[in-house]
Amino acid sequence: MKVNSKVLQFEWDSGNSNKNKLKHAVEDWECEEVFFDSKKVMFKDKLHSGNEQRFILLGKTRQERLLYIVFTTRNEKIRVISARDITKRKEIELYEKAS
Repeated sequence: MKVNSKVLQFEWDSGNSNKNKLKHAVEDWECEEVFFDSKKVMFKDKLHSGNEQRFILLGKTRQERLLYIVFTTRNEKIRVISARDITKRKEIELYEKAS
């Protein structure tokens, strides 16, 4: 899946703003940076796509922080649902394999 960089806008509201900072110490701006990683890996989250289609993004911030992000798109905006550091070996291998 490719993200259309011409319409790359993010939806941050009271429902998701700073949620990942409190839970996983990931800032909202770090989540956004990962979408611009030229080596990012994206795929559909088939297991958690219920009422809306969800996606998983593996990528690095400018500071080389490797993140695992779950997101959806709403009204042509990206809404981050969850973001955390990549800690599982399988996830690290997925990112490295694609690089």
